[in-house]
Amino acid sequence: MIQKTIKTQKIILFNQLINFLKCDKNDIYYSFFIIILLCLPINNLDAQSNFGGNYSHLGQLTIPSNNKSKRVSSTALDYNSNGDSKEIMPGETLILADLEGPGIIKHIWNTSASVNPFSTRSLILRIYWDESEKPSVEVPLGDFFGVGHGAKKDFQSFPVSISSHGRSRTSFWEMPFNKHAKITVTNESLEFGLVFFYYYVDWEKVETLPEETLYFHARYHQQSPAKPGDHVILDTKGKGNYVGTVYSVQQVKAGWFGEGDDRFFINDEKVPSIQGTGTEDYFGDAWGFREFSGPFQGVSLYEGSLAGDRVSAYRWHIMDPIRFQSSLKFSMEHRGSIIDEKGNQISSSGERKDWISSVAFWYQTPITFSKNEIVSAKKRIPPYQILLASNLKVHATPNKLKTESVAVFFEPETPNGEITFEFDVSTSGQYKISAVLVDGIFGCRYQPFIDNISAGPELDMVSKSENWKPYNFGLFNLKQGKHELKLVGKGPSPMIRASLTKKFAIGISSLILLRIEDL
Repeated sequence: MIQKTIKTQKIILFNQLINFLKCDKNDIYYSFFIIILLCLPINNLDAQSNFGGNYSHLGQLTIPSNNKSKRVSSTALDYNSNGDSKEIMPGETLILADLEGPGIIKHIWNTSASVNPFSTRSLILRIYWDESEKPSVEVPLGDFFGVGHGAKKDFQSFPVSISSHGRSRTSFWEMPFNKHAKITVTNESLEFGLVFFYYYVDWEKVETLPEETLYFHARYHQQSPAKPGDHVILDTKGKGNYVGTVYSVQQVKAGWFGEGDDRFFINDEKVPSIQGTGTEDYFGDAWGFREFSGPFQGVSLYEGSLAGDRVSAYRWHIMDPIRFQSSLKFSMEHRGSIIDEKGNQISSSGERKDWISSVAFWYQTPITFSKNEIVSAKKRIPPYQILLASNLKVHATPNKLKTESVAVFFEPETPNGEITFEFDVSTSGQYKISAVLVDGIFGCRYQPFIDNISAGPELDMVSKSENWKPYNFGLFNLKQGKHELKLVGKGPSPMIRASLTKKFAIGISSLILLRIEDL
């Protein structure tokens, strides 16, 4: 009966796809049908391998199950309360889930609020399996969900996604466990106060798991700066499947960093049996990077090829897992253009000293964990100078200011107001300057200036809700001493009728400086 059902589903979908492929591949229905095909069981073994006797993905929806659906979350015990977050104080750890097995974690969602603009690099996700005292998953929160550097970006992929301007994070990785599972998040930043954390962990209690069940693992590795030789993403002993990579680079100098090849050494190979042709090729791109997101590969963040610019890319080996029986070593060369101080290219494939970080995702048995401690939160972030707007000297015309601990809000009733923040630079150099700004339904168009020099394009600060988003103003040569960030109103937004506008507002949470010479 099972075999007949699967065969029928495959025949029906195959016929539908044959007719469908006559359509434009950019059509939304193309993606829809491809996802359906990917979700359906592709053979009898796959259909019967979902733990506890269920059938995988869409096919399981027609089959009854004895599994028990469960959830742990941050919801308030008082149903009349809306205080559904948990507070994580600096240096403290929050236990998200403490589960008795056997079971399978199916879905993890979370969002958080912090004045730290890089909080997703300071928050560490750890997952412990069965009786292990050390975590098999130990990754900065943002990196686990596909975006490195503590950056806030939205993207969609098959197992993980981010939305709400980088604030809502979702995972559908399946994580089976026999005896016990514990999930924690630690706030390792000691400088920015508490973090408000909201979360779901959805899981199923099952009767039993197959004897050779593979356990989910994820491991973070950072080099700042990169050392000579390959960047090792994973080196593990055991039997399993390699299923994904998140790779993040912050450039120390201008140029292209991605001439390095990916290399998989399977079962103690001396020569890799799987080797690629370039960094961007491994992540499904070509001739450099640009932002895109697909089900299994993409570039979730790409700022450019100048000093200080950042990139994060992901590759999920869900359709093509890397199988290993005794060991796996996965490394990436870090090579690219070397440019001298005059802008001349010295080499097109020399070793570079950029900041690199990676996350390896894999399933294996036996359970394993890193022998090395993860680098501290302070070392995971470049030496940014983060200036809270509420601590800066500010001038505004008209003087329509509302100052809170988390932001300064400028709310003039005319569209041509100006607000100026003074800040100090202790050391001369080239600085990458950015800020976390707040938009809203009564926003306005604003032009940013650094020391009266235009700082990037005009900003439209109107949105359907209040959003806290990072904005990059570019590179500036700053001398030691005082400087100014000025935001000048440029009139109402075309997204809202001027007659409906009551205020022409903008909020400023923090100003962020990075001296390139310090990388």
